[in-house]
Amino acid sequence: MAESSLFKETQSPQQKPYNNSQFPLILTPTHNINDISSFTDAIKSHKQWLISRLISSGAILFRGLQVSSANEFNDVVEAFGFDELPYVGGAAPRSNVVGRVFTANESPPDQKIPFHHEMAQVPEFPSKLFFFCEVEPKSGGETPIVLSHIIYQRMKEKHPEFVQQLEDHGLIYTRVLGEGDNPESPIGRGWKSTFLTDDKSVAELRAAKLGMKLEWLENGVKTIMGPIPGVKFDKSRQCKVWFNSMVAAYTGWKDELNDPVKAVTFGDGRPLPGNIVYDCLNILDEESVAIPWKKGDVLLIDNWAVLHSRRSFEPPRRVLASLCK
Repeated sequence: MAESSLFKETQSPQQKPYNNSQFPLILTPTHNINDISSFTDAIKSHKQWLISRLISSGAILFRGLQVSSANEFNDVVEAFGFDELPYVGGAAPRSNVVGRVFTANESPPDQKIPFHHEMAQVPEFPSKLFFFCEVEPKSGGETPIVLSHIIYQRMKEKHPEFVQQLEDHGLIYTRVLGEGDNPESPIGRGWKSTFLTDDKSVAELRAAKLGMKLEWLENGVKTIMGPIPGVKFDKSRQCKVWFNSMVAAYTGWKDELNDPVKAVTFGDGRPLPGNIVYDCLNILDEESVAIPWKKGDVLLIDNWAVLHSRRSFEPPRRVLASLCK
């Protein structure tokens, strides 16, 4: 069956032109896809075409589908056939819903979540992310996305010395984890759920596997990750990408245990220049696309190519996620 008989491209005023297409690519079903099983069948039969479109666009928003629950979203994720990536080493408070489906970051609705590549601060990160809007926000709550290689290009043009230091030295991420989760914090994942264990020796083994150092404290543990590259080479697109959580850590890793300015430094331990970090934040905002969520939306992001964030919102809002190797 031809692609056009199953999916058609639609437009949104928020999209930006990129690569002879629009970012993100928005696909809506034709009349041939009228329930969840026909959608998952279409994914399976057109997987290579969909992946090629993902590589060329960086992100695909599937809109107007009959996806109404976490179970059906799990079926969609399974239909793509990507291996699951366990959420080990990430900072966000989140909980398993069903199968491969988790809540997205559960930090309070009045907090923004800054731009980041998912788990960029650890060596094993997902290559693909799925998001699903189960309950659309009353207002706000968009998930802005931005193409990483464009951020690299703009930062290189404006701050060449800084980017050179970033490429030469990488970044060190430092975070203090409490014992249990703190749902009031955007980085409130405690060490037990971060390492999926309540045994300190097992946590140390899992941290070592990530290349992470642990320093046990009275009220938790300090994790030190790095030096880890802040710029990577995206082989599928043959370009350098701004692959880090620098802005997220420097502006957002704040709670009673953590000072965001100390959360990320150059790989040689030198502090980052705050004015350049905030300029990067402005560039991310300028280049980003934020399409308001609609119930049933499924957003597929190539984590190599695209950074994402979250705007504050007025509840209710329920967006679920799944991470793939």
